[in-house]
Amino acid sequence: MTHPAQPSRSPKPSSTLWQKHQVFEKNSIILVIGILVAISIGGLVEVLPLFYLKSTIEKVDGIRPLSPLELSGRNIYLREGCYNCHSQMIRPLRDEVERYGHYSLAAESMYDHPFQWGSKRTGPDLARVGAKYSDDWHRDHLRNPRSVVPASIMPGYPWLEQTPLDIAHIGDNMAVLAVEGVPYTPEMVAAAISDAKTQGSADDAATPAFAGRYPKAINRDLGGNVGRLTEADALIAYLQLLGTQVDFKLYDDKANIR
Repeated sequence: MTHPAQPSRSPKPSSTLWQKHQVFEKNSIILVIGILVAISIGGLVEVLPLFYLKSTIEKVDGIRPLSPLELSGRNIYLREGCYNCHSQMIRPLRDEVERYGHYSLAAESMYDHPFQWGSKRTGPDLARVGAKYSDDWHRDHLRNPRSVVPASIMPGYPWLEQTPLDIAHIGDNMAVLAVEGVPYTPEMVAAAISDAKTQGSADDAATPAFAGRYPKAINRDLGGNVGRLTEADALIAYLQLLGTQVDFKLYDDKANIR
């Protein structure tokens, strides 16, 4: 005996978690809210621990704010776009450490606004260039890079040694950085112009006060026009500082202070 054919019935979809995602696909507002919630949770998970882990803030002896002349040089460094071809971050890789020196520490950039780590190296990394070459070498290099590095593709900056350094507003620059957290004192801001002149002219009478404010800062005639600060003088003062503040002999292979 045959039974009449039963009408086919499609199986009733079960209400599963996988099917509930359809509400996100059909409603763009809910989808956007969901994305924002997911990103917020992920961001909080990554960021919040940094406020509680003291190990994330590496304290290093020797780091100080830039002197007025060094700060002026850094401003010129940024203005001329030097960061487009030079980084200031040595990575903890064997080939980089062997070529440039000890890998960079976060504390070395703690007063940089913005930092100059970079990612592109048309030219060599400059994190440890300080005290590596003489002032005259830097001056020749800025004037005509190929006079000291024949294969260099760097353009020359001969006008820097002919342009008088404008330091009229360097104190204002320091005052703004102090608001951003750089430990410039009112005394440093007030003495900004005289300190810049002192550092670039080897004024022995003012040296003790200057050295007290900026320990281990170079204090000499930088090879330009005696008694007249130029933009090249300021840039050279900045370059001669890079990588010289930390005594890496105090560190072991893991960069832990002994």
